[in-house]
Amino acid sequence: MSVSAYVLVTLNPGTEKNILQKVTHFDEVVKVSMMYGEYDAIIKVCASNLDQLNAFLTDKLRVLPDIFQTATLIVAKTHMRK
Repeated sequence: MSVSAYVLVTLNPGTEKNILQKVTHFDEVVKVSMMYGEYDAIIKVCASNLDQLNAFLTDKLRVLPDIFQTATLIVAKTHMRK
């Protein structure tokens, strides 16, 4: 069973374009959207399990030098229009 999550990201000022372009190349990343407000971006992630999600967050995303802070929201259930 796969795990979907949204990761809210705060970046160092002026680094948004470069960092978000890098993030789009990770296999786990489905979509990256730049935002205005408290967070600079939201990243939709799909991983095969919680271990893969954890590895993505700790080994790929949070190690990027200009990522200041993240908040991860794991999807419990998705409802779609039929």
